[in-house]
Amino acid sequence: MEKPLSFIAVPILAISASSLLSCTLKEKKRPMNVLYIMSDDHSYQTISAYNDQLIKTPNIDRIAQEGARFTNSFVANSISGPSRACMLTGKHSHANGFTDNSSTFDGSQQTYPKLLQKAGYETAIIGKWHLTSAPTGFDYSEILVGQGDYYNAPFIKNGERIKSEGYVTDVITDKAIDWMENKRDKDKPFCLLLHHKAPHRTWMPDLQDLELFSDREFKLPDNFYDTYEGRQAAAEQEMSIIKDMDLVYDLKLADKENEIHSGALEQAGRNMYNLMTPEQRAAWDKHYDKVIADFKKANLSGKSLAEWKYRQYMRDYLRVIHSVDRNIGRVLQYLEDAGLLENTMIVYTSDQGFYMGEHGWFDKRFMYEESFRTPLLVRLPGGKKGDIEQMVQNIDYGPTILDLAGVPVPSDMHGVSFLPLLRGEKVDNWRTALYYHFYEYPAEHAVKRHYGIRTERYKLIHFYNDIDSWELFDLQNDPSEMHNIYGQPGTEQLVAELKERLVGLQKLYGDFNAMKYNN
Repeated sequence: MEKPLSFIAVPILAISASSLLSCTLKEKKRPMNVLYIMSDDHSYQTISAYNDQLIKTPNIDRIAQEGARFTNSFVANSISGPSRACMLTGKHSHANGFTDNSSTFDGSQQTYPKLLQKAGYETAIIGKWHLTSAPTGFDYSEILVGQGDYYNAPFIKNGERIKSEGYVTDVITDKAIDWMENKRDKDKPFCLLLHHKAPHRTWMPDLQDLELFSDREFKLPDNFYDTYEGRQAAAEQEMSIIKDMDLVYDLKLADKENEIHSGALEQAGRNMYNLMTPEQRAAWDKHYDKVIADFKKANLSGKSLAEWKYRQYMRDYLRVIHSVDRNIGRVLQYLEDAGLLENTMIVYTSDQGFYMGEHGWFDKRFMYEESFRTPLLVRLPGGKKGDIEQMVQNIDYGPTILDLAGVPVPSDMHGVSFLPLLRGEKVDNWRTALYYHFYEYPAEHAVKRHYGIRTERYKLIHFYNDIDSWELFDLQNDPSEMHNIYGQPGTEQLVAELKERLVGLQKLYGDFNAMKYNN
């Protein structure tokens, strides 16, 4: 698919040279700034611009209301580090080399922030990095150590480790606003990557939000008690709320009596509690001591325990989202007050989707919709308002930002600029299928390696390595992906066509190693 060309209109006036220069300087537009905001594991189901049944997110919604909401936005590899590498390089994982979280990102390779630097942009990243190697391509970096902590997290500021105090979402927002106001060169356009840790596991809320949703009941997803019939890989995962969600680590039941024990993750859960100051712990205990006491008294088991875990998970997760939304509001207000709102493209997204109990799960990784799909809201001054239905992927973010800056998009990037879509232009030859490849197995959550293709209606997935299993879903008739119709009579021609298109994408992107598993 051809990448759209950007252009600059130059006024031609039949007047004197001095008047021409004066008029040109007045009319010449300053290059557009870019504020790219990415949360970690923020499900599209918990943004009210997509679904208002679980939580209201008015500040995130504002980006959609004043800009565009992408209704078919996806990732190339649904796990944190690899997703970030895809975003930075505009390439699928096999091409950028960061296939799973045990990898180390090759910082010497081409990334879109480096190309922006060469074009005169000032670049910065603040918040979660999670790519093992030090950031490159940034004039300023202030990143969390590893996954980061929710309370009093250490940062690495331009290579130097520093302390912080407070709740991590507030702290990252403070640092981002401070950089925009006090640290950047205001004679240059900027590109700031503001990366939140939240709402990554273990969903530790801000102290001011602890009582939110305490009395809220949540309807179980229809497939919460999924039996995974006909889906072997789904049956063998270890990301079940019922079986795998840890009482102490995930659900904050670190009791002072040391009576609640939960296995290998228990000590890590208690250690996170100990990172808080005495004042923070006192506020935390005021809420969770009652939760712990009620849990012990109830003495739950079976479905009652499973559904209690689901409710507690939802309450904590949504509390964390509430803090993210509040801080997005702070950033938008700063941009407005600083006069930057109308010359800055604002992006809000997540590094992938997340399960809110669908299939009985938390986490991500699978090519199923809840983790494959990711929210994407973009406010482009003067751009389209409303929904964009074309299929986009996180490999497209870099090309789009480069296109906006007037920087040629390198031909070796797999992604395509969706700037024409943001401008409301008609694009006749947009992609009609997406490619996905997940590598991190054997590893935490035991999700098998797999790759696949998604079209508007169908999804074909191949699980491989220590398994050889194909799955086919009709997303029109089975949006929850409960019925694997691969091998059923009457699907032969469809499967053949999808496999042919799958091979075509593997060749297009150069994922030749995956092709040896096709059959």
